[in-house]
Amino acid sequence: MQVRSLTGKYPRSVAGQVFALQVAVVVLLVASAVFALVVQSRHDSNAEARSRTIAVAQTFAHSPGLLTALRAPDPTKVLQPLTEAGRKAAGVDFIVVTDTKGIRYTHPRPDLIGKRAVATIGPALAGRVYTESVNGPFGREMQAIVPVHDRAHKVVALVAAGMKVKHVTGVVARQIPIILGAGVAALAVATGGTALVARRLRRQTHRLGPAEMTRMYEHHDAVLHAVREGVLIVSRDGRLLLANDEARRLLDLPLDAEGRHISDLTSLDPGTVDLLTSGRTATDEVHLAGNRLLAVSQRSTDRNGGPKGTVATLRDSTELRALSGRAESARERLRLLYDAGLGIGTTLDVVRTSEELAKVAVPRLADFVTVDLADPVLHGDEPTGTDAAMRRTAVRGIRDDHPLYELGHQISFLPSTPQARAFATGRPELVPDLSAAPGWLAQDPERTRMIVDYGIHSLITVPLQARGVILGMANFWRSEKPQPFEEDDLSLAEELVARAAVSIDNARRYTREHVMAVTLQRSLLPRALPEQSALDVAHRYLPALSGVSGDWFDVIPLPGSRVALVVGDVVGHGLHAAATMGRLRTAVHNFSTLDLPPDEILSHLDDLIGRIDQEEAETTADAGIIGATCLYVIYDPVSRHCAMARAGHPLPALVRPDGSVSFPDLPAGPPLGLGGMPFETAELEVAEGTQLVLYTDGLIEDRTRDIDVGIELLRQALACHPDRSPEESCQAVLDALLPSRPKDDVALLIARTRAVPPDHVADWDVPFDFAVVAGMRALVAEKLDDWGLSELAFATELVLSELITNAIRYGSAPVTVRLLYDRTLTCEVADGSSTSPHLRYAAVMDEGGRGLFLVARLTERWGTRYTPQGKVIWAEMALPRSDGSADGTAWQDILDAEL
Repeated sequence: MQVRSLTGKYPRSVAGQVFALQVAVVVLLVASAVFALVVQSRHDSNAEARSRTIAVAQTFAHSPGLLTALRAPDPTKVLQPLTEAGRKAAGVDFIVVTDTKGIRYTHPRPDLIGKRAVATIGPALAGRVYTESVNGPFGREMQAIVPVHDRAHKVVALVAAGMKVKHVTGVVARQIPIILGAGVAALAVATGGTALVARRLRRQTHRLGPAEMTRMYEHHDAVLHAVREGVLIVSRDGRLLLANDEARRLLDLPLDAEGRHISDLTSLDPGTVDLLTSGRTATDEVHLAGNRLLAVSQRSTDRNGGPKGTVATLRDSTELRALSGRAESARERLRLLYDAGLGIGTTLDVVRTSEELAKVAVPRLADFVTVDLADPVLHGDEPTGTDAAMRRTAVRGIRDDHPLYELGHQISFLPSTPQARAFATGRPELVPDLSAAPGWLAQDPERTRMIVDYGIHSLITVPLQARGVILGMANFWRSEKPQPFEEDDLSLAEELVARAAVSIDNARRYTREHVMAVTLQRSLLPRALPEQSALDVAHRYLPALSGVSGDWFDVIPLPGSRVALVVGDVVGHGLHAAATMGRLRTAVHNFSTLDLPPDEILSHLDDLIGRIDQEEAETTADAGIIGATCLYVIYDPVSRHCAMARAGHPLPALVRPDGSVSFPDLPAGPPLGLGGMPFETAELEVAEGTQLVLYTDGLIEDRTRDIDVGIELLRQALACHPDRSPEESCQAVLDALLPSRPKDDVALLIARTRAVPPDHVADWDVPFDFAVVAGMRALVAEKLDDWGLSELAFATELVLSELITNAIRYGSAPVTVRLLYDRTLTCEVADGSSTSPHLRYAAVMDEGGRGLFLVARLTERWGTRYTPQGKVIWAEMALPRSDGSADGTAWQDILDAEL
C-alpha cells in the first residue's frame, strides 16, 4: 500500500514509514545514551579535577617553610623549584604562588613570573578556598586558589593549583562502542521486521474494498471543489472531461461545458484554447480571461500509467501581481533600512559617516545624494543654529559629470529654498518638480538651470537633526526615474537621515572629546627637544584613533655633556592616563636633577606610582591599580658609555655603525607601581654613530600578529641602513610596522650617538695638599689657552681654586680634576667623600663662606653628582660669543659687588 511522503515528492510505503520511525527511535536512543554518558563523564571529570586541585593547593599552602620562603628577599628563587617539583609529583599543570595583589612569584612559564595571575582572588583574600574554570596560559583550566595564613591568621599570599579537565581520564571511550553496537543490532532487527511487514502488505492490498473506494472518491471530490485553484482535465482529443468550481468561475464556463470540445467554448481566450488543445507542458503562463490575468500550468496525465490527456491548473494573478509589487517595494525598503543600519556609522568620523549615508541611498532611493554640514560640526563643535550656511561634505551619484556643488563648497541657502525652510522648521521638504520651484531656482540661477537641463527633476531635503540640534542637510536628487519622489520616498528618506544623524552626532562628540584629549596629551609632551651635543635625536608621537593613552618620551640634558633618554607608557587610556603621564614626566625631570643612576630613578618613580594609587583608592571606590612601564637611558659622550634600566618596558634596539641590529640583554624589572622588587642598571659601551631606538609597545604589538613578529619587523626596518639619519629611520620604522589606523598610541625616539673629541677633555690627579692649588691654576690656564678660551681663564681659575680647596678641606683623597670643552666649559672636581657642599650667604663681618657663592655667580649652573667612589662637584661656564663677549655675568662685576 503506497502513500505519499511528507515532502509530497517521493512515494513511500507504510512499511517504509514504519521502518523510518524505528530508525529514528533507535538513533534517538543511541544519541541520548551517548549524550548522557558524555555529560556524566564531564561532570565526574570536573569534580575530580576540582578535588585534585584543591588538595594540591591546600597541601602546598600548608607546607612547612612556605612562610619563611615568602619572607626571603627573592621568594621566586626559593619557591620556583619547589612548585615545579610539587606540580610534577601531583600530576597537575601548574602550582602558582602569588602575593595578595595576584602578582606571580612562580609559574611553569618563567616569562609570566612578575605578572598578574588570571584568577579571582577576592574569595581567597577573604580566607576561603575558591575554585573556578578560566582560560589561562595553558588553555581551559580548572584551578583552586587557597589562602596562605601567617601565625596571626592573616592572609599573606595565595597558592593556585590547576589542571586541564581533559587530562582527567573517563570511561566514555570504553562505553561508546558498546552503545553503538547495540544500536546497530537494533537497526538490523528493525530492517528484518520491516521487510516481513512490507511483503505481507503487498499481498493484502492488491484490491480495495467498496468502503475504501467510496471514501477515496469522497475525499477526491471534496478537495477538487474546495481548492482556490481551477482544475481542468482535457482528453487526448481535446474534450473537457472535468472542471471544478473555481475553473468554471475563472473561465465563465457554461453548465454543460464538460464533454464539449475546448474549441467550442466561446468564453475562452484563443491563447488559452491553443494551450489546452496542444497537450504541451506549461508552467505559470499568463493568459487573459475577461478582465483577469490567469497563471496556467499544464502537465500530461499519462506519466504514471494513467489515461492519455492533460491536467491544467488556473490561478488568478491579477490581485496577486498588485500585492506582489507592493510587497516587493516594502521588502526593498526594509532591505535598504537594514543595509543602512549596517553601513552607516561604522566609524566615529563625521565625513566618513556622511559618505556612508550617500553610498547607501544611491541608486536605491535617489540618483544623487549630497550631504551638507555646518562648519562647527566638522570640527567637533555644536552648531549655533542661527546660520544656514553649510559646507558640502559628501557627494555621490550614478554619474560623475553632474553640475551639483562640489565637495568642500560652502553654500549659503536663500530663505526661499527648500533647504532653508527645512533648516528653519526642522521638517523635511519634498519638491516634485524642480523646474517649477522658483524659490529653489533663485538660489543660483545659472547652476540651478544647469541642474534642470542635466535631467535632475525632483528633490527631497531632510534636516540632519540629533538631540534637537540641526547638524546639516541631506539632499536626495532624482534624474533617471521619470516619476518624481512621493510621500513614501519622503518617509524612507526621513528614517535614513534620522539614523545617520545620530551617528554623525556621536562622531561629532567623539571628535570634540578626542581633540581635547589629544591636545591635553600633546601639551604634556615635549614641544621642542633641548639643545645638546651628545646625540642627534628624532622622535615621533602618534595618538591612537580610538582615544589617548599615557605614552610619553623625553630628552633631558645632564651635567658633563651627558643626556638622558626616557620613554614610558601608563597603563590604560583616556584623560586619567594622560594626566598620570604628565605627573610622571614632571617627576622624571625632578629626579633627573638629582643626577641619580637609572635604577634609582625607576625606584623613585615606583614609589610615586604607589602613592598615586593609594590616593586614588582613598578618593575613588572603584579605582583600579595604576601601572606604568618605563625605559631610562643615560649616554656619556666622553666615555661613550650607556647606562640603562627598564621597568616592564620593551627592550631598546641598537643599530651599530655597520648596520647590524641588536637588542641588549637588559634586566626586565617589574612595571612601575608593583613595589617591593629592585631594578637593575646595565652598562655597555657604544661606538660613535650607534643609533639608540626607544619605543612603546604600540609600535610592535598588534592584534593581527605576535609580538615576536613585531620585533622582527622592527629589526628589518632598522637593519642595513647605517647612513640613514634618525629622522629617516623614524619614518621608515612607522611605515613598516604601523597599520593605517593604529589601535594604540606610539612613542618612538631614535638617537644617533656622538663623541666628545679626546683633545676636548683634560684630566689631572691632584695631590691631597693645599700647596698644589696654585700649580693647578697654571695648568688649567695653559689648557684654556690651547683651546682658545683665554677669556675664561680668570673665572675658571677662581672656580677651580674654590672647588679644589673645598675638596681637600672637607673631602677625602683621591682628588681629580676634569675640564670638558663642549657646548659649555665644564669643570669637575671629584673626591672620595660623599659629603655634599651647601651654598650659604656670609654676613658682612664673616671671613669665610663666600666660596660657593662666587662659584654660583661665575658659572651658569653647578651641582653635585654622586659616584660609587665618592662625589663630583661640577660647574658649567658659558663659552664666549662670536663677537668676543662671554655669556652670563661678568666676573669683574661680581668682584666689584663683593668689594
